[in-house]
Amino acid sequence: MDLYLKGKTAVVTGASKGMGRAIAKELAREGVKVFATGRNEELLSSLKDEIIESGGPEPIIFAQDFVASNGPDDIASNAFSKLSNIDILINNAGRTRPLDVDGPDDEWKEAMTLDFDRHRQLTQRFLPHFIGRKQGSILNIISTYELRSVNASAVAKASITVWAKQLAGQLGAHNIRVNCIQPGLIDTDNIRPLFAGEERKSFASREIPLGDFGDPQDIANMAVFMVSQRARYITGTVAVVDGGMRHFPF
Repeated sequence: MDLYLKGKTAVVTGASKGMGRAIAKELAREGVKVFATGRNEELLSSLKDEIIESGGPEPIIFAQDFVASNGPDDIASNAFSKLSNIDILINNAGRTRPLDVDGPDDEWKEAMTLDFDRHRQLTQRFLPHFIGRKQGSILNIISTYELRSVNASAVAKASITVWAKQLAGQLGAHNIRVNCIQPGLIDTDNIRPLFAGEERKSFASREIPLGDFGDPQDIANMAVFMVSQRARYITGTVAVVDGGMRHFPF
């Protein structure tokens, strides 16, 4: 299926590994010029090499601490200096942050900064550009709603869901779509330490109808569709990729 993405451009945060890396590579396979940003320059360089070797457009890499106060400004200014136009923004950066029920304020502030504030700020840097061009697709990688213990990152990501729905309502008139992907348990560095040894197999057989954790490529497949013209009438929604783990019907 032609997704009509060849020649488009995309900014992907948290692209050095895991889901962000898989998304960047899949976009490149579709002919998208990717601006990949993350903290680890070595991993970003290897991502660049892999994309070039696979025949995709040479990506632009930019190592930047997203949490730094100037992070969104630096990413946006660098992206605009390297790309004449930007079509797609994928807000992916983040990390799980389980806390006790009385978790300290500094941990909560750090989680809200990384997993909500910086995404909002970066998006706002790109909105005038999208609005001026009367086009754009914004995709946020969020988190599950069904945790049974406190995780500050999941709370922040739930805030992104509400904010994205609000943005979608206002930006549709400018032909800008805003959506979210809700991953289930995906085999990444964030998740592996939480399910050591046989616990992964035990949990998956008990809780996931498809029987195992997902792969970053599963998220990439959905992400590339969601930002493509094939999804032109989809906005303000949350696409779930979790192997059937979610329990609630709506």
